Amino acid sequence: MAVSFFALSIFLLFTLDSDYGSTPASAASEGVQISYGSVIKLMHERTKFRLHSHDVPYGSGSGQQSVTGFPNVDDANSYWIVRPIQDSSAKQGDSIKTGSLIRLQHMKTRKWLHSHLHASPISGNMEVSCFGSDSESDTGDHWSVEIEGSGKTWRQDQRVRLRHVDTGGYLHSHDKKYQRIAGGQQEVCGVGQKKPDNVWLAAEGVYLPVTESK
Repeated sequence: MAVSFFALSIFLLFTLDSDYGSTPASAASEGVQISYGSVIKLMHERTKFRLHSHDVPYGSGSGQQSVTGFPNVDDANSYWIVRPIQDSSAKQGDSIKTGSLIRLQHMKTRKWLHSHLHASPISGNMEVSCFGSDSESDTGDHWSVEIEGSGKTWRQDQRVRLRHVDTGGYLHSHDKKYQRIAGGQQEVCGVGQKKPDNVWLAAEGVYLPVTESK
C-alpha cells in the first residue's frame, strides 16, 4: 500500500503543473495540514462517496460539466487542486484557515467547482457544476472553508463544510443516485442550511508541505 501511494504521488506531481517541485507530505499521516497547491479527494462523511467530475454535461439546468459523488476510491476523476481565489495574496504552500476562500480545480478537465441558482437534476436544490478553465474563473468558483470543532487550520482529519460565496449554499450530497448517464453516482448539490450531509473530509491525495513563514 505504501509503495502504491508513493507511486501515485510521483505520478500526480509529474502530471500536474510544473510548479509542483516540493516533496509531498504523506496523505496517510493523520492530521497533516492542507495547503494551497495540494491535490486531494473530498469524501462525503456519511456516505463515503468522493466528490467527482467528468466531461459529461448536465442535460438540464446550466448544461455545464456535471459533478457527482463517486463510490469507488480508485478513481482518477475525483482529484481536485486546492487553489486560492483570484487577486489573493495566498500562495502555494500556505495553510488554509477557517473562513479562507478557496477554489477547487478539477485535475483532469481543469475546470472549477462552481455553483449558481440553477436547479439540481434530482432534488431541485442548487446545481453544482464544473466551469471555466485555467484562464477563466469567476466568483461562482469561490468557496469558504468552515472547519467543524475547535480547529482553526484545515487538516486532513477535520470535518469541514464548504459554503459557496455567491449563493450561500453548502456543498451537499445524499443517497439520491442517478440512473442513466452517471448510474450509481450520487447527486451533489448546494443547500442553504447546515445539515449533517454538508460535511466532508479530505481523503486521498498529495499534500504539499506548509512552507509559509511562522
